[in-house]
Amino acid sequence: MRNPVLAMLSLLLMMLAGSPATAAGLIQLQVDLRDSPRQLFHAQELLPVKPGPLTLYYPKWIPGEHSPSGPLENLAGVRFSVDGKPLTWKRDLENMYAFHLDIPAGASKLEASFDFLSPAGGGRFGQSASATPDLVDLEWNQVLLYPAGNASKDLNFEASVKLPEGWGCGTALELAGGSGIERHFKPASLENLVDSPLIAGRYFREVELAPGQQVPVYLDMVADASEDLGITTQQTAQFQSLVQQAYALFGGHHYGSYHFLLTLSDNTGHFGLEHHQSSDNRTWAEYFTDPVSNLSGAHLLPHEYVHSWNGKFRRPAGLATPDFNSAPMHGDLLWVYEGLTEYFGNVLAARSGLLSAEQYREELAATAATMDNRPGRSWRPLQDTADEAQILYYVPGEWMSWRREADFYDEGELLWLDVDTKIRELSHGQRSMNDFARAFYGMDDGSYVVKPYTFDEVVATLNEVQTFDWSGFLHARLDSTQVRAPLDGISRGGYKLVYTDTPTEYFKAYEKRRKIQNMVYSIGLLISSRGDSKGQISDVLWDSPAFKAGIGAGMKLIAVNGHDFGANDDVLKNAIQEAKTSKAPIALLVRNQDIYTTYQVDYHDGLKYPQLQAIPGAAPVLDTIIAPLK
Repeated sequence: MRNPVLAMLSLLLMMLAGSPATAAGLIQLQVDLRDSPRQLFHAQELLPVKPGPLTLYYPKWIPGEHSPSGPLENLAGVRFSVDGKPLTWKRDLENMYAFHLDIPAGASKLEASFDFLSPAGGGRFGQSASATPDLVDLEWNQVLLYPAGNASKDLNFEASVKLPEGWGCGTALELAGGSGIERHFKPASLENLVDSPLIAGRYFREVELAPGQQVPVYLDMVADASEDLGITTQQTAQFQSLVQQAYALFGGHHYGSYHFLLTLSDNTGHFGLEHHQSSDNRTWAEYFTDPVSNLSGAHLLPHEYVHSWNGKFRRPAGLATPDFNSAPMHGDLLWVYEGLTEYFGNVLAARSGLLSAEQYREELAATAATMDNRPGRSWRPLQDTADEAQILYYVPGEWMSWRREADFYDEGELLWLDVDTKIRELSHGQRSMNDFARAFYGMDDGSYVVKPYTFDEVVATLNEVQTFDWSGFLHARLDSTQVRAPLDGISRGGYKLVYTDTPTEYFKAYEKRRKIQNMVYSIGLLISSRGDSKGQISDVLWDSPAFKAGIGAGMKLIAVNGHDFGANDDVLKNAIQEAKTSKAPIALLVRNQDIYTTYQVDYHDGLKYPQLQAIPGAAPVLDTIIAPLK
């Protein structure tokens, strides 16, 4: 947990050791995106300076990514000049994100120019593809430098962009002027600029989600094709309901306006990144037009929207750093930041109609099964997944069941369901996490000045809602190394996790959209069904039948009982079912690099797919939780 006193001391030392050549005034930043179809962003910056040594930073620790993920490797063509004369610079040997210069006598302005080589593929978050011939996603931290020795809130930028002819754009930044290919924005602090990404595209559409209300909320969309912008009247009504259900939950808001920025493309990275007055959401092109894609991605926008309250307005003290370079982010409370957001986000998806009650339960069942079949829990507690988040976001997918990943999202959802149902049980249904939400996030309505929190403040607010040993309750779950997941919240909710031989609609949609076969709960394999990688074994459940047979993650499944896996999507499923009535093991021909081996998997319990089953005679508390608020 980050100590607020130490954080202030760190900021003071940073300022005292800062850049004496920094001068007060606006930093002008112009970003030319006309070359974005070939993944090139061109930036020019004009900084007020004074003679003397100057250190400039490229943002390193990126909010929402919780890691030192600033894509420095893609910064190129860096040049500095004063009055048209080139100025030499030197990179810091310990902090590669720092550039050292000496500003000559008489100089008052420093000109900087550089290019950002936007990735064409791969990577996570801002390190993934962000541009196609028809659209672009701009994260401002990728295209700016700022003087060291200053808090982000104290530096002011005047930003502008140039777009390809005819493109529209969406952002939470306030427009100051411009038309055609140029947009000029009103001055904003560095903190708010980085917190306000921009999307632009040939095919752009904006939909109002709070019509007639004082505080506007918009859904801004870009796509590679006009037909992908075809949001239906029903879908629009669901997103409008999401806004109203969020207000009912939190009892206020913390933005002057809000923009859901939604990129619909199969040619960019797919993720969500929270911001205070907007969210950067990137998903499949057919999200609105294909029911499978819509169901698989229904949680995305509610999750990122909740972050405006939980993560941006209220933020763990360890993540409320003074700037993007001087202090590392501490993720020890990410089980609140992300876990509680996952819980509230999925509940709001159900309350607003983005998910039906049955679909919500199906998704919760999939989450519960994932965490209940994660043997890595026996050595790595939930708390450690948050502590090591900056590393775990970028680990490979192989052996995930043993390694664990940043699964404070999934287990965090189970933990907060546990808390919610416990409050309801102790208060005989009179209080719930709805009361916590209003108490913890509902203050200072309209303000978006960051209000950090600590573990003790979370516990204190829980006790205001319902007196209990919440510190002990939380630590018992955070520090546990028991193999099975905590599913008490589901059972108190009136349901239990079971496995059947028929996949739920959500499970089928998840498999189809992500092109995988999930046999984890039977023989223990997660297998790709995507094109040339079909048969690639993404993961093997630790100590499962496939694991005991000798199969490893990264191998490729070639045939099942002598039948070509690539020719028949159902060959493995059929073999697993047939083995229920046979004593013979399932023969899997697997390629490991250039070695082919047949492994005998001794398994006879059939297909297993997770779902929630109502407990006879139990109150359906879970159904009450997801009922819309009045």
